[in-house]
Amino acid sequence: MSDRLYAESGVSWAAIVWGPVFALLGALAELVTGGPVHVVGWLLVGAGLCAITVPWVYARRRFLSLEVTTKQLRQGREKVPAEQLASVTDVGAPVGARVLGGGWAVPRKYDSLPVKLADGTVVLAWAKDVEALRDALDRLVRAAPGQA
Repeated sequence: MSDRLYAESGVSWAAIVWGPVFALLGALAELVTGGPVHVVGWLLVGAGLCAITVPWVYARRRFLSLEVTTKQLRQGREKVPAEQLASVTDVGAPVGARVLGGGWAVPRKYDSLPVKLADGTVVLAWAKDVEALRDALDRLVRAAPGQA
């Protein structure tokens, strides 16, 4: 069993209710203004917005989630075992460093964190709260056998 040190989900499943809430607000606006309320139309709008939100939430939870456990770092679909992490402090980011998670670049609205691996290569981890990620990875590196 591995303990979770830090995690980010990418997005909450609660985002799925945005569409139905907007549809309800639209129906209420029609009701308040005295016009005819198009119940079937607003139900279709709510269902349609919900239907297009589900794949968006699924994709963000799959590709933009991260988790640091006592056994590994997972960034999106990529997993790095704890034994391969060498350092997260005083690591410079070389030009062209590989981004963890399989993307070409660090996702928008996320900050990068250079991580030195046991083989000497530097990769870029990313998180919304990069300081919390750094703290969790630092604890993980220090707890690994043979580390400081």
